[in-house]
Amino acid sequence: MKVRMVKDTQKAPWRNDEWMKGINVSVRAQKKEYQERIGKDSNYEQEGKVQFVIDAVYSMAHALHNMHKELCPGKVGLCAKMDPINGTHLLKHIRRLNFAGIAGNPVLFNADGDAPGRYEIYQYQIRNKTAEYKIIGHWTDQLHLNVRSMQWPGGLRQIPTSICSQPCQAGERKKIVKGIPCCWHCERCDGYQYQADTYTCKMCRFDLRPNENHTGCVSIPIVKLEWSSPWAVIPVLIAVAGIMATLFVVATFVRYNDTPIVKASGRELSYVLLTGIFLCYATTFLMISSPDIGICSLRRIFLGLGMSISYAALLTKTNRIYRIFEQGTMSVSAPRFISPASQLVITFTLASVQLIGVCIWFAMDPSKAIIDYEDQRTSNPTMARGVLKCDISDLSLICLLGYSMLLMVTCTVYAIKTRGVPETFNEAKPIGFTMYTTCIIWLAFIPIFFGTSQSTEKLYIQTTTLTISVSLSASVSLGLLYMPKVYVVLFHPEQNVPKRTRSLKAVVTAATMSNKFNPKASLRPNGEAKTELCESLETQCKNIANSHV
Repeated sequence: MKVRMVKDTQKAPWRNDEWMKGINVSVRAQKKEYQERIGKDSNYEQEGKVQFVIDAVYSMAHALHNMHKELCPGKVGLCAKMDPINGTHLLKHIRRLNFAGIAGNPVLFNADGDAPGRYEIYQYQIRNKTAEYKIIGHWTDQLHLNVRSMQWPGGLRQIPTSICSQPCQAGERKKIVKGIPCCWHCERCDGYQYQADTYTCKMCRFDLRPNENHTGCVSIPIVKLEWSSPWAVIPVLIAVAGIMATLFVVATFVRYNDTPIVKASGRELSYVLLTGIFLCYATTFLMISSPDIGICSLRRIFLGLGMSISYAALLTKTNRIYRIFEQGTMSVSAPRFISPASQLVITFTLASVQLIGVCIWFAMDPSKAIIDYEDQRTSNPTMARGVLKCDISDLSLICLLGYSMLLMVTCTVYAIKTRGVPETFNEAKPIGFTMYTTCIIWLAFIPIFFGTSQSTEKLYIQTTTLTISVSLSASVSLGLLYMPKVYVVLFHPEQNVPKRTRSLKAVVTAATMSNKFNPKASLRPNGEAKTELCESLETQCKNIANSHV
């Protein structure tokens, strides 16, 4: 059959030509009729896959044609090398194809034998409130985009990023999204944390804080109460004024040491009390000085010592007055231990208790300066500070001042008991006023001191409050007990003269009888002008000094 067909073709080529001409005429006629029936207004819609069928037919034809040219050059029809056709050889020619398809797109195949992908890229756009899909590019082996024809929400023209996760910035760690290992969330290392590695944040050491971008840790600045701080200026001014006033009183008393009003004040206890007042003022400078072992040790010693000396002297005075008149209600004999020497022994014994307690404290816990990093450890690391201070806790401070407060309360009790003594013993009245005012000062100190224990300004508020309270206590004693005497000595010397001398027995008897026959005498205000105090029991108080204040 094949041979015959070939032969027929070779013997009667004209018949084949005529046959082909007839077919071409028929096709042209049908094509013309087809073109006449398809127009812009027709409902004809070609199947979208037709072009791929046509390109496939062309691909097979081109491959066979190329194979025929290679194996059968110059021959018509199949030669022996193509009969039968080797499919493997034909496949090689198919993969080498590269021609323009019916749609104008190149027809070719890659190394795997696959046709390249061709995609139209559309974007959903709204123009003049009309939504449409507009072609903005295509894909043929690579992306081709018309960026100018693209639109983005908000009218933006800039192409937005299209990635799963942005790179984390400095100080941020990567938190992997569960189930998507190539995506992550960036979490900032906040608070006192720093970025240890790509995925971890760690806390800085207690004495460190993170740097500005949280990539490492830096030292926390150290602060202390400075002399130039407003918290220190006011206490220092008060202390300086108080020390100058105290020295002025001491100088006045030394200059007029043998005058009646100075003698009547009890010179020995007066100088002891003035020493305690001076120490109270001097404590301010110790509290503001930069802490070290020496300063911290001096704080322990003198913070409570000045107050202990002051209140021990006042307690001794009020106790003597109380015992004199308590004894007078039962007997006219003089009570024991009311001589100046006895008074000094009692005063120093009471004050020594404070020193003994401090020495025990030194033995159990030696003094030292520390840096407290928790006192000002704020939520914002940039505001964190280390506070240089002495190792005296709030409880230790109260214990240190506790004994002085005990003496103060006891002295106040005796001041209340001696409020009704005769006017000639007017020393009780200023002592009473002094102790009442001092109690008010320290009652105000306690809530302020402990109420600010959680404040970031704790160091400054508590130090200022403490120093001012101590200075005010000393100022009250100095102003009420000594300034009136100094005023008389300097500006009214005519009143600084001795009065009529009476024995202790006569004084006590007169006081007792006055209270006995005049019940309202104990309620009468204390005198302003007269004071009679014993100089010596050995002389039976023959040199009682009286004065108008």
